[in-house]
Amino acid sequence: MAKIFCVANQKGGVGKTTTTVNLAAGLAKIGQRVLMVDLDPQGNATMGSNVDKRAMALSVYDVLLESASVAEAAICPDKCGYQVLGANRELAGAEIELVDVERREKRLKSALAEVDADYDFILIDCPPSLSMLTLNGLCSAHGVIVPMQCEYFALEGLTDLVNTIKQVHANLNKDLQIIGLLRVMFDPRITLQQQVSDQLKSHFGDKVFDTVIPRNVRLAEAPSYGLPGVVFDPAAKGSQAYLAFASEMVARIAQP
Repeated sequence: MAKIFCVANQKGGVGKTTTTVNLAAGLAKIGQRVLMVDLDPQGNATMGSNVDKRAMALSVYDVLLESASVAEAAICPDKCGYQVLGANRELAGAEIELVDVERREKRLKSALAEVDADYDFILIDCPPSLSMLTLNGLCSAHGVIVPMQCEYFALEGLTDLVNTIKQVHANLNKDLQIIGLLRVMFDPRITLQQQVSDQLKSHFGDKVFDTVIPRNVRLAEAPSYGLPGVVFDPAAKGSQAYLAFASEMVARIAQP
């Protein structure tokens, strides 16, 4: 049975897509069967997984509108080691088209249930807003991984996200919980970042992952080559950190 996780944060530019594609690649490298679902109409996770979003015959849009199954729409890109259910601009239209349909927030959940046995992990890259797309992701997932920078405004955004997760848990998905907070783009030389990191640990305890992802140029360069950093430059500090994070995820899931 696949473990399904959303990578979500209502604040933009916090490394959600970077985290999704590198965690997917890291899990694949340690022998896990992984599906990465791109729920953002910008399609950045798709492009960052060596898939041309403009050339896809089928995408997550077709899956949400039930005109294709996940098995039909999933692509296995070269080099990355995981499968991709991609997104492109068409997905922006799904927001409007889903308004009047039945089970609109459970469409993705139903589709993923059909391929549950084919994967160990399904990772969903959510858009930064709380939209019908994000809601589909949250309704499908067992838990949420929250990437965040150790800055003051990030703490503000985290409060909103925790409240959203509580509401979805109460009304739509009883399985949903925060799996953990991942500190990303971390620079230990900046005192404020260290202070916010300590605050997170004291407030959220073991919900904060031990792995810390450093600010790293090679991770930032990788998307321009259409690859996760873990594949583009496995020796880079950031890539090594995501590999360690993948191992920590597997260990965390194995705990009873």
